[in-house]
Amino acid sequence: MFTGIIEELGTVKALERDKGNLIITIKSKLARRLKLNDSVAHNGVCLSVTPLSKKLYQVTAVKETLNRTNLKNLKMGDKVNLERALKAEARFNGHFVLGHIDSTAECLSAKKLRGSYIFNFSCRPDDRRYLVQKGSIAINGVSLTIAGIDKSGFSTAIIPYTFENTVFRYMKSGDKANMEFDVLGKYALNSLEGNASLIKRRNTANR
Repeated sequence: MFTGIIEELGTVKALERDKGNLIITIKSKLARRLKLNDSVAHNGVCLSVTPLSKKLYQVTAVKETLNRTNLKNLKMGDKVNLERALKAEARFNGHFVLGHIDSTAECLSAKKLRGSYIFNFSCRPDDRRYLVQKGSIAINGVSLTIAGIDKSGFSTAIIPYTFENTVFRYMKSGDKANMEFDVLGKYALNSLEGNASLIKRRNTANR
């Protein structure tokens, strides 16, 4: 479980293909505090770590993860949002984030305003049903609020601190971003759709 509050920007130091998997070596100050198989979110993707030194650790992204996320686009020197798993007794500052990516969105534009930034993203038509005005969404692991929804996708506002201390600082038009929709909203929608389908089948059977 994560909260979407990024702890640090890691740096990709090595990328190694292993059959259908990708082994990623990350340089981070967090490395000295990590233990084998600790869960760390990388751009919102929950991965188990293998410590290498006080500065380096590795994670493995399997084929399913690569197909569903932007990790397959990583290059040497890229920055990655990092967040360790939430401690049970810790203060909860963002929203419930599982580290299980639903889909990717394309950055359409990034605009600097007075005191904030607005990022616009496109998304697939099937994903639009998970978007709620002023609802929560995790973009590259960052807990954000949906500022607006339109036919092409959605927008979100970024405060200066978040911009400067996450990969939003490096994001440009055309880049792919990982999306995790609000888990509570997904369960609610699934339940409603399940009930609607059951009622429809009952009504059809009673005709």
